[in-house]
Amino acid sequence: MTSHPVVRVRPRLGEQSDDESVPARALRAGVQALQEELGVQAAFPPEVTVAAEAAAASPRLPSLDRTDLPFLTIDPEGARDLDQAMHLARDGEGPDAGFVVHYAIADVAAFVRAGDAVDVEAHERGETLYGADSKLPLHPPGLSEGAASLLPDEVRPALLWTIRMDAHGERTDSHVERALVRSVVQLTYEEAHAHIEAGTGPETLGVLAELGPLRLQREASRGGVSLPLPEQEVVVDGRRWHLEHRARLPVEDWNAQISLLTGFAAAAMMVYARVGLLRTLPPADPADVQRLHRTARALGIDWPAEMLYPDFVRTLDPAEPAHAAMVVACTRLLRGSGYVAFDGELPAQPMHAALATEYAHVTAPLRRLGDRYAGEICLALCAGTDVPGWVLDALPGLPETLKASARRAGQYERGILDLVEAGVLDGQVGSEFDAVVVEVDESGTRGQIVIAEPAVEGRVQAPEGHPLTLGSDLRVRLVEADVEQRRVRFEPA
Repeated sequence: MTSHPVVRVRPRLGEQSDDESVPARALRAGVQALQEELGVQAAFPPEVTVAAEAAAASPRLPSLDRTDLPFLTIDPEGARDLDQAMHLARDGEGPDAGFVVHYAIADVAAFVRAGDAVDVEAHERGETLYGADSKLPLHPPGLSEGAASLLPDEVRPALLWTIRMDAHGERTDSHVERALVRSVVQLTYEEAHAHIEAGTGPETLGVLAELGPLRLQREASRGGVSLPLPEQEVVVDGRRWHLEHRARLPVEDWNAQISLLTGFAAAAMMVYARVGLLRTLPPADPADVQRLHRTARALGIDWPAEMLYPDFVRTLDPAEPAHAAMVVACTRLLRGSGYVAFDGELPAQPMHAALATEYAHVTAPLRRLGDRYAGEICLALCAGTDVPGWVLDALPGLPETLKASARRAGQYERGILDLVEAGVLDGQVGSEFDAVVVEVDESGTRGQIVIAEPAVEGRVQAPEGHPLTLGSDLRVRLVEADVEQRRVRFEPA
């Protein structure tokens, strides 16, 4: 499930260009200004770095050794903060054989103790912030990209989830325990996709290609929804930066389903035990759903009255302009996500509406603060021991801490995109572009457009008496591209 385009930084190899039309120095200065504006920085205080170095040198290692399992990781190119490694296999023989998922999650608590310098700083940061040519990590790189990361050919402490499923991909059993693991290979999405297409590579990839579609079918049958939004990538090419829209590969969605599967298992454990930390999303307002029906009619897209919203979304093809506008409009139903902590009494609203079930974040503790706490709760529940006191003490305040960090992350991501879009268009004021109108406000004259080349999203202001048409093709003229203010504006040509 994605509610907005994802920002990725992708270096492009080859000869460096001398084209200075998008000066990297100006854009980096803009990133620095944005960080100062939000009060964030990549550098850690000296005492945190020292504590992280000491922790990296003396982790608390578990006795269980599962380095016999050939784990692999699938991540964006260049990633070093590897939270998850997987090993997938058939559970038995014959057509009725199910699946067994071994999913290893980096064990941050093997290095970080409650109240130490690294922990205090992590609570200040909340989550890793990603932006063009920059990353502001939750933990010092010596841990997040070194000693705690599930890098290939390294023995690491991990939270090892074992999840069994039937032949239809339905979860039948789950358990988590501490173990030593070793990843044998780190793959990019493109490499994993190529192996699956060719029928080569580790057995895990072949099983993923079977299990992933089954899990997507399970999502559809329970009423979950994933919006098919393309990702907006900031591409660093020598001294130039530009934007591209990138369609997701099927293996990315299958990979995401394994993470979701683990989050569902964790949530089920915590709900049953009445103690935990859930990721929630309230149900859509019926008025918003009706508004979407009107939007579909305006775009000329058939949405039968008896078709539920999740099923309707699965009919959309974002390659078609009208459908792209509809996908953007659908993001309105995926707002209001948050966290809820509980101990002894279930929350009034425990559900994640887009996933149509209870859900918990447990698979990215190197990058998200809350995952460490939720993972520790599940470990205790599976072991039949008390939840650690440091976890219970922190639970009441965690939702507000995580809410604040998520808000800051959204501001940072949006600010980076605004900055790069302005930089890409700097010097082109007066130029005309082909665009698609993907959102129109109540006045009918202000809206949001998407341009394919360059891959830019921006605001457009039409003259009074000349309303914009949702989903229509529109020739626009750039009237402002201000890098310092991170702002671009268009008007109909």
